[in-house]
Amino acid sequence: MKFGTFLYQTSPNSIGAVARKAEECGFESLWIPEHIILPVTYKSPYPYSSSGRMGAPPESPLHDPMLALAYVAGITSKIRLATGVFVLPIRNAFTTAKAVASLDVLSGRRFIFGVGIGWLEEEFTAVGMNFKDRAMRTREYLALMKELWTSDSPNYHGKSVAVEGFKFMPKPAQKPHPPIVFGGNTEPSLKRAAKLGDGWYGIAESTEQIGATIKRLHEHERAVGRTVPLELTVSRLREQLKPEQIEQFAEMGVSRIIVGPGASTREHIASMEKFGAEVISRQ
Repeated sequence: MKFGTFLYQTSPNSIGAVARKAEECGFESLWIPEHIILPVTYKSPYPYSSSGRMGAPPESPLHDPMLALAYVAGITSKIRLATGVFVLPIRNAFTTAKAVASLDVLSGRRFIFGVGIGWLEEEFTAVGMNFKDRAMRTREYLALMKELWTSDSPNYHGKSVAVEGFKFMPKPAQKPHPPIVFGGNTEPSLKRAAKLGDGWYGIAESTEQIGATIKRLHEHERAVGRTVPLELTVSRLREQLKPEQIEQFAEMGVSRIIVGPGASTREHIASMEKFGAEVISRQ
């Protein structure tokens, strides 16, 4: 089992302290959440909590994930760096493809591209992006990006994006590209992950709930005829992670568990030290 943790800190000192400590304690990856802008009030239901509300208040100081991870890449050497998750269709596909390729090269093949189509309609409206066709644009953006990342002469023509007659450099260091991990527990998200992803990122409110979700995901994998199974990542366990839970997740096919952060940088560091000594070191 691989273990990751979240990177919620905002100051250079706190980011650096958590990143270095996570690497020192044997965590495999750091995951950073993101939004461009958060509404003070919103009607969109948050799909990954029974309350329908996201945990982050509107004043949450969320960094640009690519810039924050680039900073972390420069002060670490082994730990993998991941977006958890990046709202893909709210941005320009070409600039995202460039950021991903650059970060993968500069980090030394350590980037994991966690993506989602987005759920917060108010955010899309605020930045002038269409919310209704975001699933279609996500499919096309990924197809375009893969073409940019892998082809010497990229050629792709979709309804929302197209490229021909251009060069795109640098290519990502990982071949053919960094792993694409689709986030989401909803039925369309599971179908999308099974069809297009290298991995899946699920948010667990309980062991029972995530087990049922993974069962549905496996059904979608079989339906699309996958020959290589998705790498499964589970995050945001509300209760303290117990050894028997790790075994349960392993039996479900989970490869990575993301351990939640502490309420402060000091508490996060202390919890990572404890988890590293009691769990990771004994794996």
